[in-house]
Amino acid sequence: MDDYWKELQGKRLHDPLIQNQADPRSQIFVQGPLIVGAGPSGLATAACLKQKGIQSLILERAECIASLWQFKTYDRLRLHLPKQFCQLPFMPFPSNFPTYPTKQQFLSYLKAYADYFKLEPVFNSTVIRAERDERCGFWKVKSVKDENKVIVEYFCKWLIVATGENAEQIVPQIEGLEIFEGPVVHTSSYKTGEVFHGKKVLVIGCGNSGMEVCLDLCNFNASPHLVIRNSVHILPHEILGRSTFGLSMCLLRWLPMPIVDQFLLLVSRLILGDTAKLGLHRPKLGPLELKNLSGKTPVLDVGTFAKIKSGKIKIRQGVTRLTHRAAEFVDGSVENFDAVILATGYKSNVPSWLKGRHMFNEKDGMPRKEFPNGWKGENGLYAVGFTKRGLLGASMDATRIAQDIELCLES
Repeated sequence: MDDYWKELQGKRLHDPLIQNQADPRSQIFVQGPLIVGAGPSGLATAACLKQKGIQSLILERAECIASLWQFKTYDRLRLHLPKQFCQLPFMPFPSNFPTYPTKQQFLSYLKAYADYFKLEPVFNSTVIRAERDERCGFWKVKSVKDENKVIVEYFCKWLIVATGENAEQIVPQIEGLEIFEGPVVHTSSYKTGEVFHGKKVLVIGCGNSGMEVCLDLCNFNASPHLVIRNSVHILPHEILGRSTFGLSMCLLRWLPMPIVDQFLLLVSRLILGDTAKLGLHRPKLGPLELKNLSGKTPVLDVGTFAKIKSGKIKIRQGVTRLTHRAAEFVDGSVENFDAVILATGYKSNVPSWLKGRHMFNEKDGMPRKEFPNGWKGENGLYAVGFTKRGLLGASMDATRIAQDIELCLES
């Protein structure tokens, strides 16, 4: 192994932690951890490492930090949870920010975070393969620099996967989707309902994004029809002036989860009424228990439910196929539509580039170990931002990873 490593060092390997060259060399030795992804998870991990005096290198396929937030979110987006549950380690949100920061405020916070910790990712670097090289005991990470297509190989002792749960959009297989003549838009490309003014729009997917897109469409005088594919929990965004999420976290300190779930369902019934009467059937498991077991997030209502009750948003119970201008539903009815919006979410892309079947599930690209143990693999492999618990979960992962690498360096 020593001879092999000397051979690699002879191929002009160097320390990239002070490099960001336009003409990168073909092989680079990273003295610290290598982080794949410059979203909130990757930035948080790099900051936690830096607080411990550990430099890292971040590779990012886009041209900027937090590209998902920059380019693939709609204009009216706000954080659904209060800012104290979404801040990254060592830096709270500015005190003048509202409880639920806007998309632009969150992006400005992330930029300030990267600037404060002097985090400088290598942009336009798409990782196409990463695997453990047993001959030298290091991870070999192959990336492509987009502007010149130069392939660069990095060698590192610690590899941190920070590409997250939302790396690639999910497009469902719906018969006729390819022949529908109107616009078919995934929410990753949706910005505003203004372009759908006066249009009849079919929205497929009833999570937080689908619900909020429907509300946005209503605000621009479009006519949205929301397809409910599964049962869904809808909770009020706030209860007695307090964040529903924050109140839940507080109650969980003192009460078991099933009791808190019953409380949330009771209060939701008092505030929202019986959602099943409008076609929004609740799952058998309570909202917190379901989230804990499957990662499925309850919908926090920001005004959509009132539009559903008033009839401005129509609920449909599943689409069987699309034709050139229409949709056929499971109840046999057929209606014409001007456009289709797919609020069908995202998925991990880790299996497409990380070789080895031990840490990540090949089917969904998520860690095989359940929360809170999914952050650490073998041989210096880590995962951050795969907890299905948002930014709070990512911060927890980042803190644990930095502590573990610090222990490795001390041993």
